[in-house]
Amino acid sequence: MPAAAVNAVNAVNAVNGATAATATTSTAATPLLAVHDLRAGYGRVEVLRGVSLEVRTGEIVALLGSNGAGKSTLNNTVCGLVAPSAGRVVFDGRDLTGAKTRDIVRAGLIQVPEGRRVFPNLSVQENLELGSFARARERRAANLERVYTTFPRLAERTRQLAGTMSGGEQQMLAIGRGLMAEPRLLILDEPSLGLSPLLVEELFALIARLHGEGLSILLVEQNVGQSLDIAGRAYVLENGTLRFSGTPAELLASPELKRAYLGL
Repeated sequence: MPAAAVNAVNAVNAVNGATAATATTSTAATPLLAVHDLRAGYGRVEVLRGVSLEVRTGEIVALLGSNGAGKSTLNNTVCGLVAPSAGRVVFDGRDLTGAKTRDIVRAGLIQVPEGRRVFPNLSVQENLELGSFARARERRAANLERVYTTFPRLAERTRQLAGTMSGGEQQMLAIGRGLMAEPRLLILDEPSLGLSPLLVEELFALIARLHGEGLSILLVEQNVGQSLDIAGRAYVLENGTLRFSGTPAELLASPELKRAYLGL
């Protein structure tokens, strides 16, 4: 495996895993992920301004917002790719604030990044194997079989270079790579971006299926309607600040919120 790809995988990929462990109830008292008053940015530019949210075991939580709202910065700060200036990130009771990305991945907090970020000059199987580089390496073969069962199209293209695949196929590959690390929480950053309406439908059906198998998911999206259809709770982020948190029904019941933040 090329050394450059191995070195890149933790930074590009706070990603990786197979099917999650059996979920406990989503009303568990202690959140699986708890973000407390998080502040972060780039240089002197503060992007996140005191963001707090939580994801409980067994939940799908939607994080909604327009371009530039700070969603990807939040993901990358939680996953150790951006250093916070203040606040805390607690995962499964463990304070991971400022931890190295590889340690966050090893804890089971996995991100499928925006834009898919597959390695174009590596094959489908090589991309998937990199997903288990930092976690679940000893179960790589079994997890490959699970990913190929979930995505039969990938099983047909094991030796194909990732860069020659369609956008939808690359998104399957990115999610499969994330599943190779057996995530306890999977963060999906704009997974529907650039996909056709038909592929978007298939993607959200897949996300719902993974959740039904016990996977906890933080779904970061601009596709409001589809996200609210499958999420149990939602947050709305605007200019680095949370403007709403609650159930999809509560969000959709507010004409002001729908108009101001969701374009509905």
